[in-house]
Amino acid sequence: MKIKSQKDFFAGLMFLAVGVAFAWGAVTYSVGEGARMGPGYFPLMLGIVMSILGAVLALKATIVETEGGDKIGKWAWKPLIFIILANLAFGVLLGGLPSIGLPPMGLIIGIYALTLIASLAGENFRLVPTLLLATVLAIGSYVAFIWALKLQMAVWPTFITG
Repeated sequence: MKIKSQKDFFAGLMFLAVGVAFAWGAVTYSVGEGARMGPGYFPLMLGIVMSILGAVLALKATIVETEGGDKIGKWAWKPLIFIILANLAFGVLLGGLPSIGLPPMGLIIGIYALTLIASLAGENFRLVPTLLLATVLAIGSYVAFIWALKLQMAVWPTFITG
């Protein structure tokens, strides 16, 4: 079997691996059935669909010829590192890190940190548009999660709100 499109083949393997991981993790929860879905139903279905999509994509990459073989380029390390760091910072700031004594900083601070760190992954960083984007995301997240869905989470740090 010869791989005719490296990009499609490895993208298919990635979808397959993530789909299997989702499905595997979902079976630890109550799955339920179509009429009475449990908390594991959606991740299980998502995992199955992603696995099927990945298998089809990987199989297609071995059958359909592409010009030049669609080689995989070099890894973009800078964006990869900054995007992972942005997500880690958001999680730590949103929930805090009790092991080192860091209290939850809240949704708004977390979104600003996420946006600022993730914007460093690009080729050119501009502060004003990044702060504008962070403001729009913070307002939208507040409206969606706190006001509309009424989720209980820290919006601001406890030293501000008391």
